[in-house]
Amino acid sequence: MSANLKPGSQVNTTQNPEKTKILILGGTGEMGQWFTRFFKERDYEVTVWGKGGKTEIARKLEVPFASDLEKAVPESDIVIVSVPISVTEETIAEIAPKMKAGSLLMDFTSIKVKPVEAMRKFAPSGVEILGTHPMFGPTIPTIRGQTVILVPVKGRSEKWFPVIKELFKEGGAHVEITTAAEHDRLVSVVQGLTHFAYITIGTTIDRLDFDIKRSRKFVSPVYDIMLDFVGRILGQNPHLYALIQMENTGVLEVHEAFIKECEELSRLVRVHDEESFVKKMKAAARKYGDTAHALRKSDKLINSRITEYETILNSVGKVCGFFHIYSGKIHVGTLEKAGLDEIVLTKLVSKGTSPYIKNKFVKLKLENLRMLSESELWNWRKENLEHSTRDISVLIPKGADPVVILNAINTNKQLAACEISDIYKSINLGDHKKINREDCKENWEDYKEFNLIGTEKEREEAKRLGVTYRITVFGDCNANSVEADVTSLLCGLGCRIREKNLKQKEKFEIKKKI
Repeated sequence: MSANLKPGSQVNTTQNPEKTKILILGGTGEMGQWFTRFFKERDYEVTVWGKGGKTEIARKLEVPFASDLEKAVPESDIVIVSVPISVTEETIAEIAPKMKAGSLLMDFTSIKVKPVEAMRKFAPSGVEILGTHPMFGPTIPTIRGQTVILVPVKGRSEKWFPVIKELFKEGGAHVEITTAAEHDRLVSVVQGLTHFAYITIGTTIDRLDFDIKRSRKFVSPVYDIMLDFVGRILGQNPHLYALIQMENTGVLEVHEAFIKECEELSRLVRVHDEESFVKKMKAAARKYGDTAHALRKSDKLINSRITEYETILNSVGKVCGFFHIYSGKIHVGTLEKAGLDEIVLTKLVSKGTSPYIKNKFVKLKLENLRMLSESELWNWRKENLEHSTRDISVLIPKGADPVVILNAINTNKQLAACEISDIYKSINLGDHKKINREDCKENWEDYKEFNLIGTEKEREEAKRLGVTYRITVFGDCNANSVEADVTSLLCGLGCRIREKNLKQKEKFEIKKKI
């Protein structure tokens, strides 16, 4: 969608040449930086502001830093509040009254009732408001497949709401529309219970002084995945997770229910009341609903991890590529070793790489990597390696199609490219006089090829079409070996390899005409 949209305009129009101006308060934070890149990629004009005054982050993002909010706020078409939950209402109260009519005020916080009430209270009547909650963190590489919750306010979200909704949907996100009250009630379980349970598992392991590293040697797939999710939560900003628990008023009720169930199940275990334990578990399963669907989805997750690891193990000794999810870098090289947690690569030398990098070993953590597909690896090698080029000239069988033969050559996976660089025809006997062998001397083989003398079989063979195939061999392959393979293929297809290159042929033709 075009970023040139103003309220009331149609999607993908170019009536207004001015870019939509977005100001992100908290734009130097992790989530603010994520959305700065998101909007920039869609051609919006983004300005960021952060309480810490980290102008170096703005420079890195290549956007302006709003050093003067008094000026920046009324000049913006959209103002996004992406600050800690504890100061969201305060920020809205300070900023909203300064916004211009026709603009939009949004918030990116994890609760909605309080921020939406604050926006409704402090934003002038001509300013629209839209509660927004991206249900993902800043480590996610793309919005595609992620959920974004929107809370429009009747009478205050008429023009901008469809524009923002379409923007997220075009990016591939699932957009869910709800009210502020329903949002906070559902999120009290979706985030409040989930985070609370995982953090509690982490603090319990800490209390037990349990050796997690040692336990992974006895790991089951479910336990392994659970540990990863616990570690994922524990590795995030603890202040953010504390506020998610403390600022949503519905979370305490969820805590009480959770703690009560923990105590009840523990009591049943202590008294060995198997029947009651089974009844509670079956009742929970009925309430849960489609447990078979959950089993299939979790099996798919487990099997995908196993399949990926097996693929990596089977690739030891081969050239592989890995995309580093967080840095965005691609590492390509021979896979020397693969363990449960890390791999070792001998990196390939790409264009412009310093000589000291040659044969450099690099260790990479598996959890940070995605293995490149065969086509992704092929494209990287084509773009980044220094290649060798060889010409192979042949006489193809009578009636054969040079392009069909070209397609056969292109099945060789060690080739970055293959093309027909020249096609030429033999000389007709009737057009030329007999020439003695002495006149040809060094070019006798070429002389015979061009129908001037020889047996009937040789004369028929000389009528075949001549083709030169130019092969480009990947820089990490042995060019001589690949050339030999292609030559062998051509011979197997009935081609006759010319022993002289094209320049020699042209030289002979000049002599012949004389």
